Amino acid sequence: MPRLTQPRRADLASPEIQATFQRVFGDRDPGEEPGTETGSPGDWWTTMAIEPGIFHLIELRHEWQRSPKRALDPLLREMAIVRAGWARGSQFVFSQHCKLLRRLGVAEERIASIPDWATASCYDARERTVLAYVDDLVLASGRVPDARFAELKRLLSDVEILELTFIACTYDMSATMSLALRLEFDDRPDPVTEIAAAAEAAL
Repeated sequence: MPRLTQPRRADLASPEIQATFQRVFGDRDPGEEPGTETGSPGDWWTTMAIEPGIFHLIELRHEWQRSPKRALDPLLREMAIVRAGWARGSQFVFSQHCKLLRRLGVAEERIASIPDWATASCYDARERTVLAYVDDLVLASGRVPDARFAELKRLLSDVEILELTFIACTYDMSATMSLALRLEFDDRPDPVTEIAAAAEAAL
């Protein structure tokens, strides 16, 4: 279960939240009848609805990234988000954006290889540089080698780099929030636990 109290739909006064709920859940109250068309419970939206200002900021990000005004190729955007979700350990972010890559017509091999991109042969130079940069942002906390950034500058415009950086970092944030609050597919026990030695288990 999510770690924060889930609001009743009837108690949400924000027209923006109600419009999003209608799009995602139809006429249902997701607190009573959870579930989305992608198979997730939908409690990301109900949790964010606790604070309408945060909900609005997240919806603004979605609107911004889907805008035709964006310079960054949607393929690179979704690859970056999938990698950020995997690197942060969020099954929710990873899973949802694998589906979006599939909608863009990306081959299954290329989607499945994102966790092991460094040893995969199915990505071109631009894609490999983007995936490496996402690792620098998420796994190395923004410590990007000069050589990597020079390669990024060779392959992408400054606007594309800024958009990529913003997207990867904000989805790293979303992945972290999802894990911390036990939302969606991240509502699961931490997989890293001590395994008792045989002698201890017998005691």
